Amino acid sequence: MVTDDTSTSDTGRADAHRAPGVPMAPLPDHRNVHTDWWQELWRRHAHITTPLRQRGLECDIEFALSSSVVRVPLADGSYLIIGPPQESTADRPPGDPEGWTVTRQRQYADTDELFEVIYDSAPTAYSGAPERPETRHGGSATPLIEAIDQHLTPLGLLPGLPVPAQTPLASAGPTPPLPSPPELHSDTGGSSAYVYGDALLSLTDQLNGSESYADAADLLHQILEPTHGLVERLGDFFEAAGEKAKDAEQDDGLDLSYDLADAAAQVRELGELLHVAEDRMRTLTSQPAPVLSRTPRGPRLSSPDLPPAPKTLRAHHR
Repeated sequence: MVTDDTSTSDTGRADAHRAPGVPMAPLPDHRNVHTDWWQELWRRHAHITTPLRQRGLECDIEFALSSSVVRVPLADGSYLIIGPPQESTADRPPGDPEGWTVTRQRQYADTDELFEVIYDSAPTAYSGAPERPETRHGGSATPLIEAIDQHLTPLGLLPGLPVPAQTPLASAGPTPPLPSPPELHSDTGGSSAYVYGDALLSLTDQLNGSESYADAADLLHQILEPTHGLVERLGDFFEAAGEKAKDAEQDDGLDLSYDLADAAAQVRELGELLHVAEDRMRTLTSQPAPVLSRTPRGPRLSSPDLPPAPKTLRAHHR
């Protein structure tokens, strides 16, 4: 049985961010969880399985017609199937499809069979067919999770929603404050032309000045949380910018939309690669190294004057 603290098998976050009273859903327990191929598929789908497990929903990876899917059993005997469009011709790696489909199904039960589409951001298969509103989200995980929340909550099938809560490691000290707004630049009359960059700089300053690794982990959470963190929102931003460029209906606009879509995918891939960084930071126990002062250093010693270049070299560069 793979445990939550086995980083090679469970790519989910620590249950510091699950809803109070709702335990983090357990990992699957079958023979495949110990294989390299299954663990790799689990890692690639962590941005889907982690927020669902934080909501108390168990997840597993299975194979469908032409790709791997996430299967989520529900309390009423039905289950969710989350995956890319089946039999798609697009050559995309597992966990990063061109779009997601989510269906709720129930088969071979005493009650009537069930099949309903909850979410479908896959590209329209036929030319001329009307485009679904969620198609613009493509492979983004955030709107997918939100759609599941909205569908399951009224049915009473969602155990809980994740909210910030401290782990025993973090509760040893006072609750870390939320990131403060950035300081305003005096040279611009009390305002900054780069308020979003300044906000991230403020977060960086707080990380440099954090007094414990638990505080540093809480700041990392602001960046790496898989559904609401800065990395995911940055992916959404590039994705939206690509859609805006595509609206120009020009060749360069279409090329730019592809470049921005690639940037969104790379940003989200970065989040997946760093998915356990917060948990690893939280488990560190020694005190962080003292922060180097940002006080400007004294003036540098002037360099000795260099002799003039030979006249032949000067002439050569004219």
